Amino acid sequence: MDHSIQAAELFLKGYNCSQAVVLAYGDVTGLDPELAARLASSFGGGMGRLREVCGAVSGMFLVAGYLYGYTDPNAPAEKKAHYQRIQELAAGFRAQAGSIVCRELLKDPPSDPAPTPRTAAFYQTRPCTRMVMLACQLLDQYIQDHPIPQK
Repeated sequence: MDHSIQAAELFLKGYNCSQAVVLAYGDVTGLDPELAARLASSFGGGMGRLREVCGAVSGMFLVAGYLYGYTDPNAPAEKKAHYQRIQELAAGFRAQAGSIVCRELLKDPPSDPAPTPRTAAFYQTRPCTRMVMLACQLLDQYIQDHPIPQK
């Protein structure tokens, strides 16, 4: 399955950027779609339209945490390994997109809590579809290079 295409389609259906990425990986995570959408819902618009970390990046991190994350709070080596993984994914996104910050990617858009209507102009002027695709491409490459551990 091409996660990047699926994420783009989900974004174009109205899901936020984080939801689109997380939902696209349902075949890998096995997460219930409603639960996945709820978990990722706060991260759209750079975390609730605060325009901080791009929601596509947050979605990529959520999936990476689900697949590779640690659970033992007293395991510093596992925590370090996971933070290195997240920093690697962030660096890959930054190298290709120029930033991982929503306001920088969108060139300082409004940050009020009201969602921008999803019109043809919205999709033509926003790089969000490309960002969800990029997040998925990076995560797919990471998964290919680092098999998912058995749980």
